[in-house]
Amino acid sequence: MAKTIAILALPGVQLLDVSGPLDVFAQANIEAGKTVYALQVIGCQRGPIASSSGVRVLPDRIAGESDERVDTLLVAGAPNAAELPISNANLSWLRNTATRARRYGSVCTGAFVLAATGLLKGKCVTTHWAAADALRQAYPGTTVDDEALYVRDGKLRTAAGVTAGLDLALSLVEEDLGREIAMRVAGQLVMFFKRPGGQMQFSRKGETHPAGRSVLQEVQRWVVAHPELDHNVGSLAEHAGLSSRHFARLFHAEVGTTPGAWVEAARISAARTMLESGHGAPKLVAGKCGFGNVDTFRRAFAKHVGVTPAEYRKRYVSSAFDSD
Repeated sequence: MAKTIAILALPGVQLLDVSGPLDVFAQANIEAGKTVYALQVIGCQRGPIASSSGVRVLPDRIAGESDERVDTLLVAGAPNAAELPISNANLSWLRNTATRARRYGSVCTGAFVLAATGLLKGKCVTTHWAAADALRQAYPGTTVDDEALYVRDGKLRTAAGVTAGLDLALSLVEEDLGREIAMRVAGQLVMFFKRPGGQMQFSRKGETHPAGRSVLQEVQRWVVAHPELDHNVGSLAEHAGLSSRHFARLFHAEVGTTPGAWVEAARISAARTMLESGHGAPKLVAGKCGFGNVDTFRRAFAKHVGVTPAEYRKRYVSSAFDSD
């Protein structure tokens, strides 16, 4: 008997949060040579569901109108998922259906909807990196991993932003049908079987921006303009016209981090821009961004971004033009 995969699509849903996972499961049916998965889109009310792109999705059924059990229930995300008004009846249906399912979860900001049911309390989850802090604040009883592409916690499965829904769906296919079929699905869909790194390689969350009083902002702008210089506390304090001790305390109090940590983040941000533009191999970028050697640069970059500088550069520079 086919396993029912149901995706709850809310008004304003991100279309790829729905279509991406469904395509993975549909391809798994083809690779398996039989209908392993029966696919459904569930709406909260009758009529087409307008997605964030304007494309309309016609749901197969409406939440609460039947007692049909599902094998796997996923909640797709939407740009405004955290603010969507969802009726108590729909939340109750979602809670009951998820509890009865073999597994349940969310894609991207669909985690906010699941959290509203209480199902994420005490659980470890992920969501889009840009929404992670908001999810933590709104639901402090939930542990949010903003680095992972997808997280498994018991019968709960959550995926990070948008395309990570494909990674999650492929992992579910591997759970059900094994590695060989999952690899064939990945090959047909031209996607990574196991995508290297986490979602922080796509994040702009760690980018530095001037903060604090004007004298501190001037120092920060100086660092951004000249990342290659030796920006120790003494030199930064001198540039600000303050003592080293007073500068360090003031910087931490108003910017929220140490001068050294801020400088490192600014250098990484500069390095990302250079690597994305194809301006030099990692060794050259390390020197231009103030790192003493390429090994120090590699470790710092991997800590902030989750992949090495060389791996990151490959995302943006075509091998046809890469002579390094």
